[in-house]
Amino acid sequence: MNLASYIGCNVEIPNNDEEYTEDFFFIGSCFAGEYELLNIKKHQFTTPYVYEVSSHWGINISKYTTPQILSESKRKLMELCNIMDCYLKKGDFFELYSCWVGEEAEKRESKIIFQINNFDINQIEIPEKTLVRFEK
Repeated sequence: MNLASYIGCNVEIPNNDEEYTEDFFFIGSCFAGEYELLNIKKHQFTTPYVYEVSSHWGINISKYTTPQILSESKRKLMELCNIMDCYLKKGDFFELYSCWVGEEAEKRESKIIFQINNFDINQIEIPEKTLVRFEK
């Protein structure tokens, strides 16, 4: 099984599916297919545009994560916020959700809200099946 992370937003953003790289983070397909994208949009997000945040493993920031995955997840989240900050206008938001592939339609466990540029990465916890809304 693979942990996938998805984002939902109100603006269309470019992905680099055709330019697959070994970078630690990119927006495009990795684990999920069209079925998973449809389920995540229907059951978790409130936005019209949905993307997989491909990183060879999802973003999981919790006390149960290994130190290596925790460190990588924090780097990925900061990079994602930097990218999305370029696309969002004041008052807009994007949503983030991570789950095991195939569990996109299952009930979420929690929901939290952060300001896109106003949170301490070392003080937050974002376990799987948590909907996170980042507001600008």
